[in-house]
Amino acid sequence: MSGTTTSVTERAVAFIERVGFDDLPDEALRIGRRCVLDGLGLFVAGAAEESLRILIEEAREQGGRADALLLGAGDLKVPAPMAARVLGTAGHAHDWDDTQVSRDPRHQYGLLTHPTIPPLVAALAVGQRQGGASGRDLMLAFLAGFEVESKISEWMLPEHYRRGFHSSGTVGTFGAAVAAAKLLGLTGERLACALGIAASMASGIRVNFGTMTKPLHVGRAAENGVTAALLAARGFTADPNGLDGPWGFFSVHGAGLSEDKTTEGFGNTWSIVEPGVSIKPYPSGILTHQSMDAMLRLVREHDLAPEQIEKIAFFAGGNILKPIRYPIASNHLEAKFCMPALLAMIVLRRQAGRLEFSDAFVASDAMQTMQRRIRTEIDPAIETQGTDRIRSRIELTTRDGRRLVAWADERYRGGPDNPMSDADLEAKFRACTDGLLDEARQAGIIETVQRVETLADATRLAELIQPQGAAR
Repeated sequence: MSGTTTSVTERAVAFIERVGFDDLPDEALRIGRRCVLDGLGLFVAGAAEESLRILIEEAREQGGRADALLLGAGDLKVPAPMAARVLGTAGHAHDWDDTQVSRDPRHQYGLLTHPTIPPLVAALAVGQRQGGASGRDLMLAFLAGFEVESKISEWMLPEHYRRGFHSSGTVGTFGAAVAAAKLLGLTGERLACALGIAASMASGIRVNFGTMTKPLHVGRAAENGVTAALLAARGFTADPNGLDGPWGFFSVHGAGLSEDKTTEGFGNTWSIVEPGVSIKPYPSGILTHQSMDAMLRLVREHDLAPEQIEKIAFFAGGNILKPIRYPIASNHLEAKFCMPALLAMIVLRRQAGRLEFSDAFVASDAMQTMQRRIRTEIDPAIETQGTDRIRSRIELTTRDGRRLVAWADERYRGGPDNPMSDADLEAKFRACTDGLLDEARQAGIIETVQRVETLADATRLAELIQPQGAAR
């Protein structure tokens, strides 16, 4: 379907119905396998978080139909939406999951959606509920969900984010609904209703950044998307144009959409390929990474020890310093949205990974002292250059009087213009899973994902990522 008389929802339905595995570009599959491996590692890492302990405990007590494995609970199975809630929250618990890229200067850089986790979770949970899903079917469902989610996010006006919505929670709901609907075989009115139900269930607001509820946005997106598809499969109704019109998702959540963009349609160019996806090198808001790399270059080039540093001034635009809002972090969740904490980690450890993002380390005397040597300031000159790129400057003063300056590199490490190598991605996977999976299990998952399309039942991946020693 095409043309201005056809709604976006109708075009989405037509795409989801017709797309088959043979329509997937080789490059989309290649990048998709990388995103799957990244996501699996993040599920494992997230399972060790306190927020997941609470969610797993709640799911155990609630119980229900044995559809899909409950992460962190051995061989215990629970209803698919509940399994999706836990798995999705784990995938975003460290804020280390990939980020959609946009070339549109009207969008704020990095503030679209984290596209992988909701559709990947839905594919795993619903695939298990269906008694298994082949690797081809799982990758088709995942990439179809990724595509629809990303296009909705790209086409929506930037007002969505400015209003305070968290698009990974809102738009992610559609990614999960599409993946689930594809595996359930929904078509026509029932497929349209799944999207309509998802439109009413999409939620997540930025006030909860820096708390356990921020990753729950993604868990709920996965849960709600699965629920929307399951209800639609039973005949539950919704408006068949839930994305469109004055009361549809685009209008209510984001003051409309860029009509000119919708002419590209779904699946003609695949968003995972162009403009692409960023795989995160650090478990913090993507807006911080270029600046963290600049800090890392500075301390390495000058071989700076923490005790040599008198003070650090960080200059950026409001696109960084408004959402990265904590002046001092007292715990690891706040640290993900606190520029002084992130720069302090680099100064103290020359890295910022799973081990640095612990409450004990963030609350340590060394971290608290170093954070207080770092001030942040909105720079009007940087502000006037726009928000489509990350631009920031670090001015560091040493105790012996030297003034050292570093600018952030606008070519984001991990993004499509400067991607992680496969070796770097595998190293990230191991960093996420060290102490939770043994080396043999790690190697087995990496090898399995590399040939995922050949698997008779790809949902076995849900068994492989269960943290070893998880209670049964």
